[in-house]
Amino acid sequence: MPSDLSSIPLPSGMSESYLPSHDLTYHILTSGKSNYHHGTKTPLLLLLHGFPEIAYSWRKIMPALANQGYYVVAYDQRGYGSTTNWDTRPFSEVDLKTFSMTRVVRDAVILVNALGYESVDCVIGHDFGAVVASMCALMRPDFFKSVVMMSHPFPGSPKLPFDVLNKSIQEEKKVNIAKCLAELDQPRKHYKTYYATADAAKEMDPPDGMHEFLRGYYYLKSADWNGNHPYPLKEKSATELAKLPHYYVMLLDLGMRESVQATMKNEDPSKVSEQSKRWLPDHELAVYVDAFKRNGFQGGLNYYRIGTSPEYLKDVELFAGQKIDVPSLFISGKRDWGTFQDPGAFEGMGDVCTKYKGGYLVGGAGHWVQQEQPETVVELVLKFLKKIKVDYASY
Repeated sequence: MPSDLSSIPLPSGMSESYLPSHDLTYHILTSGKSNYHHGTKTPLLLLLHGFPEIAYSWRKIMPALANQGYYVVAYDQRGYGSTTNWDTRPFSEVDLKTFSMTRVVRDAVILVNALGYESVDCVIGHDFGAVVASMCALMRPDFFKSVVMMSHPFPGSPKLPFDVLNKSIQEEKKVNIAKCLAELDQPRKHYKTYYATADAAKEMDPPDGMHEFLRGYYYLKSADWNGNHPYPLKEKSATELAKLPHYYVMLLDLGMRESVQATMKNEDPSKVSEQSKRWLPDHELAVYVDAFKRNGFQGGLNYYRIGTSPEYLKDVELFAGQKIDVPSLFISGKRDWGTFQDPGAFEGMGDVCTKYKGGYLVGGAGHWVQQEQPETVVELVLKFLKKIKVDYASY
């Protein structure tokens, strides 16, 4: 372990280590053993965290999955936590190509090989990690045998201009959602657009108050906040998107930390603290606080710059029209707006995933479903994995 990094408190049955490669040095958390049984290794589950999170986000479900005969591995993704050797330069200097979707899928493939495995039984991702997990399954279905996506539905592979000789330029024009949001009576902006700006990391990296900011951010996106009552949006228009809470579609003149502060002014701090003890007590929150105090947010925010820039999404265009062709499952909280923030994506997953096993919205959970309701998530994942085995045996 690097001498300047301290170990983090982990539940029984988990361990922490560093795995060097010819690229990154991965900070990994593991549960279970990769021992050989009857000539084969223990099946591998690879867990990918979201934003603003780290591998620690999986602590509540890893031992339970390992107890069912799996080797469970989570790691801090490029740009996060204690994984090193990624481009840490500031906004104006970083090489964004090192944060491309093909690059982060490559990170997963490299790690799995370094672990001594040739494939992954299931890649499981939450939030931004669900984006990466879906790309893993889309790009390397031979390597990632199944996929579970949490809180961020897969909207489908990229769509390229099609049959352009028979369509007018007018028909190809797209609505400028950012412009329309800014022109609302109460001007708004999308959080992904904000996260792609140079100001985002500066505003979100307070010299102090990291605990207060992250506590508010996690609380507002959880089932504990009474403002979360999500439902499907009719279309991707400014008026429909404006129905999302301010942590998703922000007031135009506020940053994310300011947005959180403005909403949390109406909350009772003692009540927030008491509710949060159920799934994220202060001593666990401190692990996240330490990680983002050390690295800041720019590493994670670089992915939003990729996701909002056509220039940096060209590598994914190679997979235009392709569907996820391995068994897939979607899990989210019933009180998670993330399920519906991209209108139609959740409802259309059966069209873009050929072996889709369904979507489950878990009661008593918001966005942080695997932390808020870990027992239910474990039950759903194990049921999915068991069904895959039965299906393969039948085939």
